Amino acid sequence: MSGLIGKKIGMTSVFSVEGKNIPCTVIEAGPCVVTQIKTAEKDGYEAVQIAYDDKSEKHTSNSLLGHFKKAGTTPKRKLAEFRELGECNLGDTLTVESFTDGDWVDITGISKGKGFQGVVKRHGFGGVGGQTHGQHNRQRKPGSLGASSYPSRVFKGKRLPGRTGGEQVKVLNLKVLKVIPENNLLLVKGSIPGAKGSYLIIEN
Repeated sequence: MSGLIGKKIGMTSVFSVEGKNIPCTVIEAGPCVVTQIKTAEKDGYEAVQIAYDDKSEKHTSNSLLGHFKKAGTTPKRKLAEFRELGECNLGDTLTVESFTDGDWVDITGISKGKGFQGVVKRHGFGGVGGQTHGQHNRQRKPGSLGASSYPSRVFKGKRLPGRTGGEQVKVLNLKVLKVIPENNLLLVKGSIPGAKGSYLIIEN
């Protein structure tokens, strides 16, 4: 298994051999440094912790400074753990070369936050509809909530207005169209959750 932390650069499109225009997302993936090797004896489970994106010492806590110093690297902004990353040693550098053209990857990111939204945008409700029968300014409202004197409450999980987006989303089986090692770039087919500049977890 291969895994990296990356940053979303934006979207573009490339032409396939058949001449089709394929939309893709450009990701700056790595280089990442192995900052901790977790073992079942010491930590209760096996995992490899990697770090990405340089950060100034001024904005890093003393405990994290010691953590990064132990791995022999500069402070980093983003840390992530991978359960199955193969043989790694403390301080190793992982690059985008661990992926090849045609690989299939799973990518995790934080979706764009859209603030407080109504039920039409948040859940795809159709709204109350026409303005006949006394309906006034109700086109995008949820309509009746159902329950009356019994149970005299709204059940948990009811689809209602609220904050939308800003959640962790994992997209499976995205194809790597091209790897550009000299610039640490991955071109992945399709769209990926998150705004430009947001961090991504890439797993093979």
